[in-house]
Amino acid sequence: MIQRFDFCELDLKDSYLIKPFYATDNRGGLIKDYNIDMFKEHGINHVLKEVFYTVSKRGVIRAIHFQLIKQQAKLVRCISGHVYDVIVDLRPYSPTFGEWRGFHLTGKNQNSLLVPEYFGHGYLVIEDSVVSYKCAETFYGEGDSGIMYDDPDIGIKWPMELIGGKRNLIISEKDLNLMSLADYTNSVTGD
Repeated sequence: MIQRFDFCELDLKDSYLIKPFYATDNRGGLIKDYNIDMFKEHGINHVLKEVFYTVSKRGVIRAIHFQLIKQQAKLVRCISGHVYDVIVDLRPYSPTFGEWRGFHLTGKNQNSLLVPEYFGHGYLVIEDSVVSYKCAETFYGEGDSGIMYDDPDIGIKWPMELIGGKRNLIISEKDLNLMSLADYTNSVTGD
């Protein structure tokens, strides 16, 4: 069986849900989740500068992360397990500013999510997971930032019931002390 790349542009401009190339035979399979020519053919100029993986336990929540300096577009895919992945449009003058979209990414469905520059990204781990990041910019610690996962102005509806409720959340100290969307807006617009 061969599944070709399938690019589905989302209603948050410049973001995509991508089905990777997948070929199987009696030996197993091959997954190709990035090809510069295929991406360019679809108007996506995503050039890799850094690749890394996160390994997370069920119940971990990674808040809405982004870089304030050296914006970092990324292609995210759950290699194994299951995460509820969220993107937030953080472009202050975008008509969809502050809007979020959520997607179930699993090792089984193999979907990737292209997170554009000036977007926040986070996820809730539904099953122990390994998540791959293919980034168009390297990590820049001085610009590392984020917004609280439960910011009321964004209003993300996390599927907490899939981890047995909010009491089962595992969250880092850093993610407990992130800014609000209002703080972010003030910092980038000067209002």
